[in-house]
Parts: sequence; C-alpha cells; structure tokens
Amino acid sequence: MKNWKALTLIVILVFSTIINGCAKESVEVPEEETSVEKLTLLNTKSEVTSQINDLAAKYEQETGIKIEVLGVESGANAQATLKGYYLSDQMPDIIACEASSFANWDGLLVDLSDQNWATRTDAAYKDATYGTLGFPYTTEAIGLAYNANILSACGVDPASITSPGAMRAAFEAIDAKKEELGLKAVIGYCAEPENLGWSSGNHIFGAYIDSGLDRSDTTYIDLLNNGGQVDDTRFADYAEMISLFNQYSDPDLLTAGTYNDQVLGFASGKYAFVTQGSWIGATLVGDDASEYQAAGSFPVGMVPYAFQDGMETILTSAPSWWAIPKEGQVDAAKAFLQWCSEDSAQKILVEEAGFISPFKDCKYVASDPFAKVISDYISAGKTSSWHWMDMPEGLGQKGLAFAFHKFAAGEVDTAGFVLEIKSIAKDWYSKL
Repeated sequence: MKNWKALTLIVILVFSTIINGCAKESVEVPEEETSVEKLTLLNTKSEVTSQINDLAAKYEQETGIKIEVLGVESGANAQATLKGYYLSDQMPDIIACEASSFANWDGLLVDLSDQNWATRTDAAYKDATYGTLGFPYTTEAIGLAYNANILSACGVDPASITSPGAMRAAFEAIDAKKEELGLKAVIGYCAEPENLGWSSGNHIFGAYIDSGLDRSDTTYIDLLNNGGQVDDTRFADYAEMISLFNQYSDPDLLTAGTYNDQVLGFASGKYAFVTQGSWIGATLVGDDASEYQAAGSFPVGMVPYAFQDGMETILTSAPSWWAIPKEGQVDAAKAFLQWCSEDSAQKILVEEAGFISPFKDCKYVASDPFAKVISDYISAGKTSSWHWMDMPEGLGQKGLAFAFHKFAAGEVDTAGFVLEIKSIAKDWYSKL
C-alpha cells in the first residue's frame, strides 16, 4: 500500500495539473533542456554544514551551477522538514533519506542504477521494486573494534580472528595478561537495554543477520521477517559468541553501564575490544581526546563478529543517502551526484568533512582513527550489509535487547537466550 505522504503529493500534483492545465500545455520545451543555474540540496548533517557549503562552492567554481544548501537544525525531524518543502511545492532537487525514510517517497524517486558511481560502491541504497535510489556520501562500520597495541602485546594477530576458535584464543591470551597490562576487562560489552538497546538489539544482532555474507544475501533477514523465525544452527553459534562476551566483559559495564562509560573505557586503554561501531572514532579524538592521548593514542582496528569459521567481513553501510525526486531537475542533479563520487568532491568530503568514502577507488583517507581499516575492508570487498535496518521498527531496541540483558544478567543460559530471542521475535511479528 502506498505511503500516505506519497499519496498526498500525488493529489497535490493532480490538482496542480488541473488548475494550471492551460499553462502546462503551452510549455513545449522540457525543463531539463533549459539551462540549469541552480540546484537545491537538503543537508541533514548539521555538524558538517560548512564542509557541505565548501562542496557546493567547489561545484559552482568548476561548473558554473550554484548549489543552494538547505539545512536542518541538529535534533530536528528531517523528514518533517522535508514534508514541509514537499507540501509547499518547494521540494529540493536532492534530498536526504535514512533507510526507514525511503518508503515515505514510494515511487517518487529516480532510479540511479545506470549511473557510473553506482558501479564503484557497495553502499548504494537499493529497493527491490524501484532500483538504486540512494547515493552514499559516507559509510560507517559495525565490527569488533580493538586496541592494536594491546593485541600486539599479547601476541594476537587480528587478521587471524575469522573463526570462533580464534576469537576465544585471543580473549584467553589477553585475559592472561590483563593485570600486567592494566586492563579492566578484555572487552567492553554492554547489554543495558533501556538506553543502549539500539546497540545490542540492532547492531550486534545485525551480525547474526549478515556476518560473513555477500552484501546482497538476505537469507536471514527474510527468515526473520517471515513471522520472526531464526536459523537454529546459525543462531546457536552466534549465541556462543555472545556468551563469550558476557564472560570477558567488564562486570561494572555489562548490565548497567552507559554508552559514555563503554567508549571512555576503550578510549582510556582499559579494554582490548569494544562492541561499538566506527562512529566512536569521533569521540576518541573529540570528547575523550585527553584520555585517548593519555593511553598513547593507540592505533585501532576492527575484526569480524566471527561466530562461524571463515567469517571475514565487517558490516558497512551509509547511515543516510542523497536521493533525487522525479519532479526536480533530474539530469542536473544526477550530474552533481556523479561529480560527488569523483576526485575534487571526494577530497572535500573525506579530508574536510571527515567522511569515510564508500567508493572503492577513492584515494583519500579521513583522519578518523577507523578510516583506514574501513577503507581497506571496502577496497578488499570484505563487507556485508546492514539488513537489520529492514527489521520492523522497534524490534531490536524495544524487543530483542531485553533478551541480551537477561543473558548478560545470568537470568537465562545460552539455550535460554536462544528461546528468548525466538519468543520475542515471534510475538512481535504476530502483532504487526
């Protein structure tokens, strides 16, 4: 069924056509054949406003076409802002969407599958019905982040951690030197559900859905979305990995910690591993910079959530995408997005905005501590997707997260954790 927002726009367009019918008939030259002087772009990342303005200025310098950047204030509802433009017939030529937002514009966005940039990235947003709809301007990664100095001191080669046996051996080797190295725990894993449920219920559960798979493989999200089913063998192996995390995590963090506690512990060199994504790099060199520097500004890396043998991928995706509405200046907008995938734009997006490029041929590396390792995984083609974003809204954070908490608190054992996940998922889908 069409989303009501899309229907609203269709109604507006129909009435506009009726009211202005005579004027429409008198126009014989399509808009795309006229000279384009200005494009409008909605930027939803307020923290990089100046850098996106620099991007726009560079494009105007090279092409003569002005890019008017429309901003959204930090904390504001971006889709509500976009709806306002939409209903006032001032839709930007290029909009920004998170994965859950594309349905708001069902059938109203341009298929970009034939664009050159789409062949050079695995992070485009693709819809099974409408094709490639979203241009990725940055990428983030989910994996088991590590302190390279600690692993080296314990004789652990991170490249070897592609199986549950290797992961356990690494944990045991680090645990044996924990006191010598001044560590509080091998891993900073937190299963507190109320404020950190998004971490366990979405990101960490997402490893069960995607780890080790091709980016297009939807086997386990399809199974989940078919009434809340999980694969018994795969999930049993996954549950053993979560059990390992419970065993070796900081007990003060495990069930009642906060996100800030978790990241600060890692930044301070108190954990060898941490179950957070690449976004914590900004915190290491930002809010926790003094602690990170005191810990030696250690190099970081990321290994797969390898709960089965041969898992070599981390999970990467764009957190949001740029898309082109069909009613805008389509060809000119396509040209701008193509330019954004190329050298001069990538230099600004990576070196100034600090984005991690989703393009395999990008030669620039951001200053973010995790940038190089993610770029290396992308270049090697060793990434899986974020299909957890296709779960029903709230299932991970408001549902599955509580199973992780019970497991961490010792209220259920490994088998009980599996049953809890199954029960929560089936109950959730039964109410949709």
